[in-house]
Amino acid sequence: MSEPVKQRTLAAELAAEFAGTFILILFGVGVVAQVVAGGLGDHDSIAWAWGLGVTLGVYTAARISGAHINPAVTLALAVFRDFPWRKVAPYALAQTLGAMAAAALVRWNYTEVIAAIDPDHTIATQGIFSTLPGNGALPVGTWGAFRDQIIGTAILLFLVLAVTDLRNTAPGVNLGPFVIGLIVVAIGMAWGTNAGYAINPARDFGPRLVSYLTGYGGAWRDQNGDFYWWVPIVGPLIGAVVGALLYELLVGRRLPVEDEPEAGRTPIEPDSAPTGDGRAPLPRTTVEQDRPTSEARGRPRAADTP
Repeated sequence: MSEPVKQRTLAAELAAEFAGTFILILFGVGVVAQVVAGGLGDHDSIAWAWGLGVTLGVYTAARISGAHINPAVTLALAVFRDFPWRKVAPYALAQTLGAMAAAALVRWNYTEVIAAIDPDHTIATQGIFSTLPGNGALPVGTWGAFRDQIIGTAILLFLVLAVTDLRNTAPGVNLGPFVIGLIVVAIGMAWGTNAGYAINPARDFGPRLVSYLTGYGGAWRDQNGDFYWWVPIVGPLIGAVVGALLYELLVGRRLPVEDEPEAGRTPIEPDSAPTGDGRAPLPRTTVEQDRPTSEARGRPRAADTP
């Protein structure tokens, strides 16, 4: 006798978003602490750890919530993929709380090392927890960083939609999280100078708040003394919508709707029927593309990322 299918609840989805974002920040902020405070590693190790954090976070939450683990992703999916608007704020809150919990754990674990190199909790180690223009050292101002966050998050959403669109060359269900992680690695290696590639409001605001609550009185300002905390929030939200819009205009609406997928192509599930404008909506998550169960064939939704 088969077990009854568990009904997915909003509470379960929020718990999954909390857990997925917790994993992301655990490795992301953790690697920055190791490089900055511990003197081990470099920018490449930071880029790879953030990317792997995204991959592991998506694997953690995908089956239950879709593993957005990023309020900017949630917003873009609400605008372009019919994600319920009533869930946007709860998802963002769960993501932010997950980021805070992970940052608090990193802060606690690296207490002695941080105190040894920066006992006054200055801008020198503030970058462990939150981003700064020019990574706290280069001549980049608030608006240059704001521009950077819009562009970086637009790239993220454009590529996430590209690799999760079943009408395109979407990877298989088990490979999807890894490819999404590689996108974040690439952004970190190519777009990390101007603003530290936050590209995720929860990733920056949650750890920034934790740092403020644990001794970093200047957490809301940058190295120039300007209020900077809003840049990694507003910039990614705008960039996510821009990137998703560009994908729809340049690629999404031009993809054919196939009755019989070509050999080697991931088929569109039967319930993911084309919409009235000829576009097939994404399935429930970005990495649940070919689940055989009846549960997988519910309402079309999309998911993820960083």
